[in-house]
Amino acid sequence: MSNHFFAMMARMKYIERWALMRNSSSENLSEHSLDVAMIAHALAVIGNLRLGKKLDENKAAIVALYHDTTEIITGDLPTPVKYFNADIKSAYKEVEHVAADRLLSLLPEDMQDYYRDFYYKNDEDAYIWKLVKAADKLSAYIKCIEEEKAGNTEFTNAKESTMKSLDEMNIEEVNIFKKEFLDSYKLTLDELQ
Repeated sequence: MSNHFFAMMARMKYIERWALMRNSSSENLSEHSLDVAMIAHALAVIGNLRLGKKLDENKAAIVALYHDTTEIITGDLPTPVKYFNADIKSAYKEVEHVAADRLLSLLPEDMQDYYRDFYYKNDEDAYIWKLVKAADKLSAYIKCIEEEKAGNTEFTNAKESTMKSLDEMNIEEVNIFKKEFLDSYKLTLDELQ
């Protein structure tokens, strides 16, 4: 019997992000998910090393890898639409659950429960999911920096509102990441070496 889950995951590269914005450089869901996974992993490592937490940094990375895969089915609904009001937000959450269940059904039965942890929050991993959400926001902020570096002012408002969201999260790991790593994204390749 064929199981189509991983073939569906491979389609992440066809889902373009930032559809309502003029982009100097396109970003697909695969690229975004890799960025979020690396940042989420780093946030968990920071939590463990600097703040004395006992977070599963590998789980943070894996949850981040899968955090937007429902968009293979739903497409990338722009943030202003997704969060326009409570009814739309709630309806979209339901659509995401249907898409998650559909994707999970493409796995062999004995693997479904294992992967379900990457789609549905549980109390035990609530903080990991919070870090993944923060990593998602950091990735968006970094995209805004990259667009501004390319001379694209289309992302200026998105950059400001994303930083405001990050500040409102009030997560110490994020504050450390911002202080120690964020300015590097403004540099050229020669300046990074």
